Amino acid sequence: MMKLMAANWKMYKTRAEAVETARLFAELIAGRLPADREVLLIAPFTSLFAVADEIVSAPGVFLGAQNFYPAAQGAFTGEIAPDMLLDAGCAYALAGHSERRHILGESDEFVGKKVAFGLAAGLSMVLCVGEKIEQRKAGELRQVLTRQMEAGLSEIAPDADISTLVVAYEPVWAIGTGLTAGPLDIAEAHGIVRELLRLRYGEKANEIRILYGGSVKPDNCGEIIGIDNVDGVLVGGASLRAESFAAIALA
Repeated sequence: MMKLMAANWKMYKTRAEAVETARLFAELIAGRLPADREVLLIAPFTSLFAVADEIVSAPGVFLGAQNFYPAAQGAFTGEIAPDMLLDAGCAYALAGHSERRHILGESDEFVGKKVAFGLAAGLSMVLCVGEKIEQRKAGELRQVLTRQMEAGLSEIAPDADISTLVVAYEPVWAIGTGLTAGPLDIAEAHGIVRELLRLRYGEKANEIRILYGGSVKPDNCGEIIGIDNVDGVLVGGASLRAESFAAIALA
């Protein structure tokens, strides 16, 4: 299975900064990306077209968006439609990132609508799931992941093409905190996610990549992607510098 190394730039970078980072990153990995690796740059809306131009000739490097509204068009001021993302050169989009769930109040059900709508529109979708620290301490990991996965996949038909679906496990307590879940913690969570996918999709679940996100850095990435059921990483802070994300992509 191809490993997916994803960079989420969140609300950082002007267009010029995004172009400079994408250009340097493409130069650093040119001719060096392993055959089993794909890279995803998830840029701010304002930089999508410009970043697309920078990576158009970089093999194995794709563009993604951080969000969209689950409608083809309409009176949704301030929102972006999937077709607009495709037009900008995006191949992927995120849904259910913890910051949108816990800061912007997106419900499990709304996340599910995005996943299904994005897939139907032609985007590869990254469904993000994960627990808060109080939920982990209360032993609620399985319950939280089950609820988020069931809602996140609820509007996708069980017999649908799921080859463009990705799941990212991101323990909320390890995002931007410098903390990283230990190997056993990651293996447990990814094992639960794989189990839930198999219950829904059977053997087809083995085609779905599961990423780990939570303070991934060049010095811990190699160990993380060697854990069972870890098919790549979703990187925040360490992806903002081309040098550090290149080290991760090549780990």
